[in-house]
Amino acid sequence: MNNKDNQKKPLSTGPHQFNMTDWISCAPFENLLKMEIIEASGGKAVLRMPFFIQLAQGAGLMHGGALVSLADTAVVMAIKSIIPPHSHFGTISIETKFLYPVKEGIVTAKAEVVEHEGRILKGEAVVYNKDEKPLIEFKSTFKVARDTNITGINFSDGNTGQTL
Repeated sequence: MNNKDNQKKPLSTGPHQFNMTDWISCAPFENLLKMEIIEASGGKAVLRMPFFIQLAQGAGLMHGGALVSLADTAVVMAIKSIIPPHSHFGTISIETKFLYPVKEGIVTAKAEVVEHEGRILKGEAVVYNKDEKPLIEFKSTFKVARDTNITGINFSDGNTGQTL
């Protein structure tokens, strides 16, 4: 190991604090995958994501986990469009049907909230290729925390969550 390697800082494993531009905006993971929010309002959302080489699995197709992440995030943005800003909620179950592989291009997820009862929200999404061919069908259930204040994240609107 040379001197340069010794000077590298170790990766932090958290807890992490970071800034987000808005309530409905991409978090660090979504930015890593280069997701883009096209729209999110009224319990619906549309997001897209390019298939770049880092998202390829061993056969050269888009990794299924990347597709599921896009669908999950699309449902999250649909939920964020109808619950109070800065609420804390998380995925508690998902179901995915893979219909066709992705070889190239930009994929688009269209999502909507299909049920909202108390602290439970259910959403559905379909991810399409550039020709509007459905690639995956996705269903998920989310639960809003009793303590809804997000911790460790600063939003540009001045809302600062409690520190962890």
